[in-house]
Amino acid sequence: MTAETRTDLPQATGSCCSPTGSCHDGAAEAPAGGVTTVYEVKGMTCGHCEGAVSEEISAIAGVTSVAAVAATGLVTVTSEADLDEAAVRAAVDEAGYELVGRA
Repeated sequence: MTAETRTDLPQATGSCCSPTGSCHDGAAEAPAGGVTTVYEVKGMTCGHCEGAVSEEISAIAGVTSVAAVAATGLVTVTSEADLDEAAVRAAVDEAGYELVGRA
């Protein structure tokens, strides 16, 4: 494979975070019409931690995907609509960790 530029693919504009230029506001529109929110969780140290947090948050009604990263403490949640932060906090607490808030 060569290092040529592909012109047949859509090209993003704006910032590196989104085509509209918004960046790191804690909640952004997901491509499929949902909402993506990034939370900071304290205490995750490994893959098991990531799995525990992801499992509990995934059980919240309307959540379509969860990606937890122990190395950064960030959890990206995609849902059909904005989530009640108290519900996210309760899920993270149930997993044994602390929700710091939106990143």
